[in-house]
Amino acid sequence: MSNPLALIIEDDIDLANIFTEAVQNADFEVESIQDGEQALARLASIVPAVVVLDLHLPHVGGEQILNQIRADSRLARTRIIVATADPVKGDALAEQADLVLIKPISFGQLRDMAKRLRPAIQPD
Repeated sequence: MSNPLALIIEDDIDLANIFTEAVQNADFEVESIQDGEQALARLASIVPAVVVLDLHLPHVGGEQILNQIRADSRLARTRIIVATADPVKGDALAEQADLVLIKPISFGQLRDMAKRLRPAIQPD
């Protein structure tokens, strides 16, 4: 069985690299995108098991991406980890996200949270 797909949507390249490695360590295949518009285009053709989503992105913000994921029935089983430095915005989106992590986020913290979501995404 192949590993489930995780999509990292983070415009800070250093954080994107750390997040990618952390989620790979949780046994996911990982794609990384640094632009909100490109993320929406990619989400139109894939169904990731997990999305790690920054809120402040170029072109299309993370909140809009979160709303579009939640409105798309194809993505109903996609788990979303919001990764933000804005605790107020994170709290406001807590109902829509599966997890909200406030930056700075450690490698181990993200790896462990991704692992915790993994059983919830296994096929029926």
